[in-house]
Amino acid sequence: MAAPIAFRAVQVLSDTSAAPWPGTRSVITIGAYDGVHLGHRAVIEQVRAHAARIGAKSVVVTFDRHPASVVRPESAPKLLSDAEQKLELLRSTGIDATLVVGFDERRQHESAEDFVRSVLVEVLGTRAVVVGEDFHFGHRREGNVALLRQLGARMDFEVYPVELIDRPDGVGEPVSSTAIRRALAGGNVETATRLLGRPFEVRGVVVKGDQRGRLLGFPTANVEVPNQICLPADGVYAGWYVRENGDRHACAMNLGRRPTFYEHADVSLLEAHLIDFNGDLYGERAHVSFTNFLRGERKFDGIDALIAQLKQDVDHARTVLHP
Repeated sequence: MAAPIAFRAVQVLSDTSAAPWPGTRSVITIGAYDGVHLGHRAVIEQVRAHAARIGAKSVVVTFDRHPASVVRPESAPKLLSDAEQKLELLRSTGIDATLVVGFDERRQHESAEDFVRSVLVEVLGTRAVVVGEDFHFGHRREGNVALLRQLGARMDFEVYPVELIDRPDGVGEPVSSTAIRRALAGGNVETATRLLGRPFEVRGVVVKGDQRGRLLGFPTANVEVPNQICLPADGVYAGWYVRENGDRHACAMNLGRRPTFYEHADVSLLEAHLIDFNGDLYGERAHVSFTNFLRGERKFDGIDALIAQLKQDVDHARTVLHP
């Protein structure tokens, strides 16, 4: 049986043999859609517009994991969004449905033609495919716009390549997930925000830490972010913390290895101090967004120097978040 497929707001399919809209055609785009950034949204907008013109369904075809995590796991990129967040972001585009295709070793070795026939044609009844001009897919990335056009001529669908949109900050390259990861690696969350069209956000469960922040007068929520998720460079940031009940709190965050207390820590921890908040957050699933880089992480000579700096960090965060 083929890998599971799920349709948001349509139905859940156990295989690729059943069409969700018998007799109705689709306009689709395909990709990992990691982060759902401005470039992704530009493509999806064209999918929606074309579908509206011809009376078809608009669909994003994506995968249950980044294909690189199967094809080249040793060098797979960290993710800009987890599966839950990606579906929420895709839903926000107004697309009719998101088709999540299971990507495993069998799918890895599937030819581009077989994928097109079994998913795009037999399941979705595709009338048009809209993809970036540099799009590749299928075994050994054999599929591209030229092959899609050849297949479309035989299988009755059209192909519309979309020119990649330039970065809004004037840097001479297109908006891409790679460019966003590069910005985050340098702690440049402001640039990441511009390319995403929203602040970069991570999600995780609040776990118990060493409670040193409470002893210092700055209690923090220790947010355990899954290892496969991309994080900004170590440093101190301002941002927003959203609780499970929807409450939104300004926060100052330390992301790093706490060199004042731990000389050889090898894992970066995310600690968020919610400004003007008192309460128990343990066990909650938090959404944390990074809006401003405040300073790099550094080792302090003692507790008093650290506390003085923490006060400055909180005041700085308060100022940039509530100008």
